Amino acid sequence: PRGFSAAELVRAAPASLQPYLRLMRLHQPAGTWLLYLPCTWSIGLAAAPGCLPDWRMLSLFGVGAVLMRGAGCTINDMWDRDYDRQVARTASRPLAAGDISTFQSLIFLGGQLSLALCVLLCLNYYSIILGAASLSLVITYPLMKRITYWPQLVLGLTFNWGALLGWSAIKGSCEWSVCLPLYSAGVMWTLVYDTIYAHQDKRDDIMIGVKSTALHFKEDTKQWLSGFSLAMLLSLCVAGMNCNQTFPYYSAVAAVGAHLAHQIYTLDIDKPEDCWKKFASNRTVGILLFMGIVLGNL
Repeated sequence: PRGFSAAELVRAAPASLQPYLRLMRLHQPAGTWLLYLPCTWSIGLAAAPGCLPDWRMLSLFGVGAVLMRGAGCTINDMWDRDYDRQVARTASRPLAAGDISTFQSLIFLGGQLSLALCVLLCLNYYSIILGAASLSLVITYPLMKRITYWPQLVLGLTFNWGALLGWSAIKGSCEWSVCLPLYSAGVMWTLVYDTIYAHQDKRDDIMIGVKSTALHFKEDTKQWLSGFSLAMLLSLCVAGMNCNQTFPYYSAVAAVGAHLAHQIYTLDIDKPEDCWKKFASNRTVGILLFMGIVLGNL
């Protein structure tokens, strides 16, 4: 029996729409969660003591995350369509498979960015400028795998922009003593989960000549991931101290540390299915931290 899921939703859509929904990865929501959750952390930390996070902002950023993740995937597939045809896991993507043309993708990208702009214009002026500044990262990230073994770092800088934007949307500007450690924590987290993700494709990546931290770290991956995890936890502690967080917050940070330790300890970097499972489990990491922020604030 089939349960309701994002993949089922895409399969139930009209055939003419399915390539566009797959292009924006609507059938694989893990990436959308990983983009959205740093926004929720920031919105939660910015809430007044004793209050719940602003649900209007959480909803607005949720819509924005779907649109911007979709736009980022569209840009990525437009840059990488020739590479994707040579990788088993990505050969069925709509552009690589020829289900839609580059021109159709460009039009679709324009629509996604236009809707995302509408979301951004609902925020204050400071946040509009701050949000627009991230577009250069969104556009250039897919090129990084061609020139550096650290594209995951650039993805971290891109994916965690919401850690800055969520606070400014509530407060009108960034409190850098809180936002920068939170942003740094998110970047370190991305280096963990996206290095794990990249191990799925390392054999194909070697053959076609693209780079990743997975190829750079090789058998030392677990040591690097442990270092990134420790840096993430320390950054979260600094952010919490600078906004007077309480015991539930630090309990959640400890739970995040335990989850990451289990991921790294049990990870088999030579099994793509295990890498995907560990990557997808990072949604739980983000939700744990958000719950700790909300309870700590209350």
